[in-house]
Amino acid sequence: QVQLVESGGGLVQAGGSLRLSCAASISYSDYDIAWWRQAPGKEREFVAVLRRNNAKYYADSVKGRFTISRGSSKNTVDLQMNSLEFEDTGLYYCAAGSIILSSIARSESYYYWGQGTQVTVSS
Repeated sequence: QVQLVESGGGLVQAGGSLRLSCAASISYSDYDIAWWRQAPGKEREFVAVLRRNNAKYYADSVKGRFTISRGSSKNTVDLQMNSLEFEDTGLYYCAAGSIILSSIARSESYYYWGQGTQVTVSS
């Protein structure tokens, strides 16, 4: 059974930083790994993806502030979040799938999802 486990969430002031990590029981060389988030009362939103060929794509709202990368531990993918804003508050999920480029921001394209880690940014 595939498991994705997120960690690193917490409470931070606006302008601060957090680093999220996603650890999986699958090989990241075989899957595209993405971060998504969901704010209260809103739909789940694509944040960033690290593809199997190491290409990276970001939502416009986080470009220049967030960085997705392979973690130091095997089969982990991190999301470094800098200059956090109140609007970044939400439950952050990692997801895995074999995605065509045009579908990276479609949640139904991903096969596996973690349980999420909460990020709260205070203004």
